[in-house]
Amino acid sequence: MKIILFYHSLISDWNHGNAHFLRGIYASLMKMGHEVVVYEPTNGWSLSSLIKDYGHKAVSDFRSYFPHLKPSFYDPEDYDLNIMLKDADLVLVHEWNDPKLVRDIGNFKLIQDFTLFFHDTHHRAVSASEEMKRYDLTHYDGVLAFGNTLSRIYEKEGYHKNVWTWHEAADTDTYHPMVRDEELGDVVWIGNWGDNERTKEIHEFIIEPVKALKLKAKFYGVRYPKHAIRALEAAGIEYGGWLPTCKVAETFSKYKATIHVPRKFYRENLHGIPTIRPFEAMACKIPLISAPWEDTEELFTIGKDFLMAEDGEEMKDMLYKVMTNKSFARSMADQAYSTICDKHTCDHRAKELVNIYKQVNESKTIKAEV
Repeated sequence: MKIILFYHSLISDWNHGNAHFLRGIYASLMKMGHEVVVYEPTNGWSLSSLIKDYGHKAVSDFRSYFPHLKPSFYDPEDYDLNIMLKDADLVLVHEWNDPKLVRDIGNFKLIQDFTLFFHDTHHRAVSASEEMKRYDLTHYDGVLAFGNTLSRIYEKEGYHKNVWTWHEAADTDTYHPMVRDEELGDVVWIGNWGDNERTKEIHEFIIEPVKALKLKAKFYGVRYPKHAIRALEAAGIEYGGWLPTCKVAETFSKYKATIHVPRKFYRENLHGIPTIRPFEAMACKIPLISAPWEDTEELFTIGKDFLMAEDGEEMKDMLYKVMTNKSFARSMADQAYSTICDKHTCDHRAKELVNIYKQVNESKTIKAEV
């Protein structure tokens, strides 16, 4: 089967965590024997920002670490879908694409028959619902949403009648346990500061507990304003900037714990969606403690796969337990890793995607016969 994916960037994960899942799905589909093509726009925001901050070496490092993943570029102002979609069986268009491209691909389906899905991995349906109305999904076969709550919003708002929940997962070829041969500190946090969607929570659930317990910690990520850097310095926390994907597993192996802080819209509106970071941390066997979010879909077992703190004081207590009780921390990390391997890898999601594709095409065949 020829599968074509339209995403913001395969190369860059600068403020673009969707690249992690995309890379894993790309590799998993290839392992299954499918032909995969990924299109990303030339001079995309994430890739341009990555090169601006870290130079072209970041791109060459990507190509060295992921030689099997080869992006195809297109000009957003001048593209030929006859060429780009030639012989396509299945096409996925991610929500971080221009509405014109989304519409054009849908309309092209009237000329060439293929199965077409819109893939949503963001909170825009809640936080910017007016923007969703710019996407014309008329000719799409359905939507792949990364959580049941988002699926229900699509159905309720009438964005599309055919919606499947397709959670993100860990790319276990990239995120996996490594030998803990060197210890650099106690707590590591990998996350972007972003648009003040969780500033208060980062202070309450990471900075203040780390400071109170006098733990050695390090932050990685991009878009940290000056006030954020100052807050880290005041708490004795080191800031490491952007961390390449190929360094994440190795970095996790050198710390005793990591923390997950959900953004506002996932915490308050999109219950059951942890985003991809917890999957990746658990895949690397690092003990994980999370700020509150509702695991309404029972993806994990709270208290066994990870700990959940309701407030900063409880986070402090849980961090102390993980720091001082090595057997407990190791048992939790082992359990989490087992859960990931059993249910939440990109190989699992690739198989789910192919099954959804078959379901849609079986339905088309039945309708055609009737």
